[in-house]
Amino acid sequence: MKKNKLLTIMLIILITITLIGVVIFVLLTQFNKQQAAPAEPTIDEILEASVDVPELTTNLADNSIVRLTLKLQTDSKEAAEELVKRDFQTNNIIIEELAEMTKEDLDGKQGKVMFESTIKSKINELMQEGEVQQVYITSYIIQ
Repeated sequence: MKKNKLLTIMLIILITITLIGVVIFVLLTQFNKQQAAPAEPTIDEILEASVDVPELTTNLADNSIVRLTLKLQTDSKEAAEELVKRDFQTNNIIIEELAEMTKEDLDGKQGKVMFESTIKSKINELMQEGEVQQVYITSYIIQ
């Protein structure tokens, strides 16, 4: 009889400890999720950290002509300021990349996404104060 009573007490203690552990684990994971979710920047913050690339007109590899303007979104105001200073390098990268592409390379959504991705990675290799997060084509004409 004493063994059964002792066994019951041990089981109650074990279940209580387990339940307390589960509650603490759930609370900690929920707390970490709330902290880890960074606040999305407002449109004003995005515009403050963005740089307009003036209209560029250049030849493509297949002798077509492309005219486009871009907006480069950076991760901070300081990165945007650096990018403004690097405008000649940015223009050079864009012209070099376009010179290797054909009209077909830029066709459709996939071609434009590939171009934007390439420009983003090439410019980020130069950047020292932050990085380019997104490249937007704001105007595009090809002939």
